[in-house]
Amino acid sequence: MFRVLAGWILGLAGWEISGTVPEGVEKCVVVVAPHTSNWDFVIGRLAYTVLGLPARFLIKKEWFFFPLGPLLKSLGGIPVDRKSDRHAAEKISALFARRKRLFLTITPEGTRKYNAHWKRGFYTIALRAKVPIALGFLDYREKKGGIRMIIYPTGNFREDFRIIEDFYRGIHARHPKKFNLS
Repeated sequence: MFRVLAGWILGLAGWEISGTVPEGVEKCVVVVAPHTSNWDFVIGRLAYTVLGLPARFLIKKEWFFFPLGPLLKSLGGIPVDRKSDRHAAEKISALFARRKRLFLTITPEGTRKYNAHWKRGFYTIALRAKVPIALGFLDYREKKGGIRMIIYPTGNFREDFRIIEDFYRGIHARHPKKFNLS
């Protein structure tokens, strides 16, 4: 029911969602970019529903105030203290060991503002948890989104990140000047 409703809403807005995590992959870090607007969350959450994936996502703890906090948790939000928790990647990667199925969404830009250098936490988490990285996207010019590619981190960040960057080049953000790969 919700899947059909989410598809209808996205279709009404002109969005097409395609691709997914391959059959048999029960755990992965889902990188989603570009992230330049709060609308990314709305469209992305609806896309997860269309794809039939249970959404879990990291979001800064400052958003978890009443009444928004309980709503965010019910939608799959996991609060993160980005300023003081130096062991966040370790703690988050441990979530994968405790769960049978987990699709954890991370926006590597770490902000909706322009960021010349993506954060590496998503890669560290995937490597420590021994899970693949699914590359999700929202292209506002084409009004297309979904998951198109999955990579298995090798431990060679530079080489793996080159693949990730190449994937996201040419994908159009809602606010292109805030996306460093435009």
